[in-house]
Amino acid sequence: MSISESVLAIVEFLFFAYLLINASFLLLSVVVGGVHLHSKYQQEGQEEQEENEPSVSILVPAYNEEVTIVSSINSLLQLDYKNYEIIVLDDGSKDNTAQLVRDTFLLEESDRKIEYIIPCKPYHRVSQRVVDGILVTLIEKENGGKGDVLNLGINAAQYDYFLCLDADSLLQSDSLKNIVRPVQKDASVISVGGQVQVSQGVEITNGVVSHYQLPWQLVLCSQAIEYDCSFLGSRIFLDYMDSNLIISGAFGLFHKKYVQAVGGYDTETLGEDMELVMKLHYYCCNNNIPYRICYETSAICWSQAPSTLTDLRKQRRRWFLGLYQCLRKYWRMLTGVRFGLVGALSYVYYLFFELLAPFVESIGLLIVLISVFLQHAQLTFFSSFFLLYVAFCSLVTVTSFLQRAYFQKLFITPVDLCKVAYATFFRYLFLHWILHFVRITSFIGYRKKKHEWGGIVRTKH
Repeated sequence: MSISESVLAIVEFLFFAYLLINASFLLLSVVVGGVHLHSKYQQEGQEEQEENEPSVSILVPAYNEEVTIVSSINSLLQLDYKNYEIIVLDDGSKDNTAQLVRDTFLLEESDRKIEYIIPCKPYHRVSQRVVDGILVTLIEKENGGKGDVLNLGINAAQYDYFLCLDADSLLQSDSLKNIVRPVQKDASVISVGGQVQVSQGVEITNGVVSHYQLPWQLVLCSQAIEYDCSFLGSRIFLDYMDSNLIISGAFGLFHKKYVQAVGGYDTETLGEDMELVMKLHYYCCNNNIPYRICYETSAICWSQAPSTLTDLRKQRRRWFLGLYQCLRKYWRMLTGVRFGLVGALSYVYYLFFELLAPFVESIGLLIVLISVFLQHAQLTFFSSFFLLYVAFCSLVTVTSFLQRAYFQKLFITPVDLCKVAYATFFRYLFLHWILHFVRITSFIGYRKKKHEWGGIVRTKH
């Protein structure tokens, strides 16, 4: 065997080992997630209601969100919760977002002053009104990006806890009550993430899901089942290990005191949600502060996903660059013993199976094709292995979807199962590789657009 053949054989072995480890982690995550969801389902209605509900400020950052902002606020006004406020943060929208909020909810201009505890760009108008017993505030400021407008919201928040919610999202009536449960049970909890699902296809009436079906569009349906694998698989597993590194920016609860202590959101990072969570880990570990960052599966948020491949490419480009920036900024987590499983497990997972995955899988596939072309390997074996890998991942994905349907008591039809089947194969055979190309090429010119919101086309709920 020549040196070139030996090198190709070693690379092929490492590539297949990488795929097997990734598949094993996926399977383990789904199994742990299934056990957790079944346990939660069995305990439903048996948990004692905690009386010490913390007051919460709900922050809704908005930039050109006139299509969805009213329905989002209306869903917040239907929450089954005693004490909370809604703060809509308009980051210099070019459409009628602010005017629509003022007119719809009859807000009146206020002379309220906001102290800049966390630095951010200045605001120029505050409007307020109590709507159905809930204080609704609209703050308008010059454009500074999502991190900057959230920092203004933290400065304006009256309560000790704040909830971040995307302006295109809908909450169920029990979502806020469920996401604060970990805080009520454990005073050391400083942040809680909720479960995010694709809203296209859901109908919510009076805060309750009244109808659900998977979207017909392949791009949307593929994202819906992808969210199932993430939020009902790896997120649950990493939460069991007390090592969650991400709380989705679409739906997350934070203790204001700790966020202020670390300086709020980083305005120079594309992945401001992940950066904040990693910064909280870093701060608490370095200062020997007992803390927990949790994930609550019963707290559900329905958020709009990109409906076209163009918008999906924009979103995933930002996500990938944000991941790169965060892992690069906090690389010491990988070597610091004090970070425990946050560094030894979560950081390693996001480094090797998220950040490096596009490069490893693309190079590995290229090497395999070269080996087949040079007749150093059998086409039959590699094609069989690849199809088996796709079939395995597809089976795990379908299992995740069925677990969600069971846990959320969603009525699904045989048509939905057919959608899952064709969307799963579309995802692994085509979309997976398209998005790998997007990630690999995402570094081209990213510095020029790093402060942009990266908006997608919205549709009415």
